[in-house]
Amino acid sequence: MSRGRLAAPAWRPGLLMLAAGALQVASFAPLGWWWLQPLCLALLAGTVQRATPRRAAWAGWCYGLGWLVAGLWWLYISMHDFGGMPMPLAALAVLLLAGLLSLYLALAMAAAAWLGRGHSPLLRGLVFAACWLMAELARAQLLTGFPWIASGYAHSEGLLAPLAPWVGVYGMGAVAALLAAALAGLVMAPRRAPALLVAALLLPVFGWLAPKDFTQPAGELTVSLLQPNVPQDIKFDPERFGENMASLQAQLLSATGQLVVTPESVLPVPRADLDPAYWASLVQPFSQGERAALIGTFLGDAQQGYVNSMAGVSARQLASGSFYGYGKRHLLPFGEFIPPGFGWFVELMQIPLGDQAHGTNEAVFEVGGQRVRPLICYEDLFGEDFAGSAVGPQSATMFVNASNLAWFGKHMMQEQHLQFSQLRAMEFQRPLVRATNTGMTAAIDHHGVVTQALPGWTTGVLDVTVQGRQGDTPYARWLSRCGLWPLWALVALVLLAARVMPRREGTSPTRASAADT
Repeated sequence: MSRGRLAAPAWRPGLLMLAAGALQVASFAPLGWWWLQPLCLALLAGTVQRATPRRAAWAGWCYGLGWLVAGLWWLYISMHDFGGMPMPLAALAVLLLAGLLSLYLALAMAAAAWLGRGHSPLLRGLVFAACWLMAELARAQLLTGFPWIASGYAHSEGLLAPLAPWVGVYGMGAVAALLAAALAGLVMAPRRAPALLVAALLLPVFGWLAPKDFTQPAGELTVSLLQPNVPQDIKFDPERFGENMASLQAQLLSATGQLVVTPESVLPVPRADLDPAYWASLVQPFSQGERAALIGTFLGDAQQGYVNSMAGVSARQLASGSFYGYGKRHLLPFGEFIPPGFGWFVELMQIPLGDQAHGTNEAVFEVGGQRVRPLICYEDLFGEDFAGSAVGPQSATMFVNASNLAWFGKHMMQEQHLQFSQLRAMEFQRPLVRATNTGMTAAIDHHGVVTQALPGWTTGVLDVTVQGRQGDTPYARWLSRCGLWPLWALVALVLLAARVMPRREGTSPTRASAADT
């Protein structure tokens, strides 16, 4: 009886946090209710600031679980519908992934409760935001990183959007957490919260008042973006290979842009295994003049490993018997490389070419006076990996993303990835165009605005005129030089300040930990 009475209060906030985390997903695309995120986070902030470290960890884990299950449920489709994994195992895999990733938030919220106890609302709010940032950075970088649906993406429009070229996606997420802590403070201690509210509003006000344009026009390029709309269940079917390749050939012949871009792996077999006559027919439209193409294929061989790549062809390269090759550098765990000890899991999913090699080339592809930086699917979540391509006089003037999202069904995932691309364009103030197999094929300007797009799950070619940009945003400069370390340093500074600053008597971390046992 006594144990039940003690356990019940912990379960009730856990269920509330589970619901709040799931509701937060509505702040991302496709709904895009960005204002909802600080409200959901305020529930977590208020719970953590009143909780012991152990219960704060439970609240953080439940919040993360609701958030990530609601935001990543479409992984079930890739594992069950296309990977052939039994339904219970596929559902369990999504749940386990979300649960494991939520451990970062659990540990961070425990630290927030431990270090924030006994301090002023202002310092407690800063500690909550720093711990939130710490959890997001850890999820983005540890064990190769999986930063999908990081909180800052919800703010590709709205109050915090002007901060993108200054602090990037993780900085925006930290500011959102600080706003949430301020909202919680207004409810919990309204007389002591104004200082925290002022601090939370300083950065958004700065974003709206500070300079917003850091890049300049660098000419225009016409681009044709191909959307073949090949269903995933027949993409690697050898009996449908000829039909699919004939359709691709027709699309390449009909495209008129100076640059033609296909989705990733539009050629679902290694380039070396293609019939030379067929490859010659694909690149023939680009053998004369100034036009070029980026074609999704696999480069490499069985000995060195196959690399998910974009092969760039132009008249100059074809005349010399060569082509540009960009290989995917940041691979997707389980889908493109096998983590140690998980070979059995990947075999269950039956993914073709499921263990790939990393690409190494970072050079831009030059066409029509523009310097194009390719990105393949999941890579554009890791701005720190290619920030160096967006600074300096010879930096890329535009980004191109090639994706195949047919693995994940028709709902939510495509819109999420488009939103992530929008924020990359905003951070570096570079246009970004996307060629996808089934959607969302689109053109995004340097302010993150989708200017043109094809409807999803249709076959078509999107012809766009893209204005290249040159110049460096503040975010691109510090990210290219230091990576994400300045944000880690900010976390350390806030947490150290909380550790050493005096507290109200009787509320030290040591005593709080003892009370929690």
